[in-house]
Amino acid sequence: MKYGLPLAAAVCAERDDRLEDFAVRGLLNAAIVWGMKEYLDGTPLSRRPSGEGKGFPSGHTAAAFFGASDLAGKCFEDDRAAGAALYGAAGFTGWSRVHAGEHTVPQVMSGALIGITFGAASFGIGAQGVGFEMGMRF
Repeated sequence: MKYGLPLAAAVCAERDDRLEDFAVRGLLNAAIVWGMKEYLDGTPLSRRPSGEGKGFPSGHTAAAFFGASDLAGKCFEDDRAAGAALYGAAGFTGWSRVHAGEHTVPQVMSGALIGITFGAASFGIGAQGVGFEMGMRF
């Protein structure tokens, strides 16, 4: 899901002529995660369950939620079932990281929040306006 959801979102972004905006948001998502891992390395917050460092935030979860929220909000905005499945797949990614002992729950939750933030946003690069869409409207 770390690669599959963002790749599917990139295909949709290309189809919808918003690839530039998607790429900028994706790069910022990765840069924020990497920067936080580097800056917070050695702190208790960044310690993985195995005792290793650079665990905060979960990059796998951030990437999965980035792809899921872009797809749900921009490609399947009126399809609640698709949105639920996409967010479920991203949630499964986070759960699997905790289950494998690679991350703690707060590390996964912070990765999910970062991914959702950048995936649901639109910076207005190209023809789109600036906005924030979560998908799964009720």
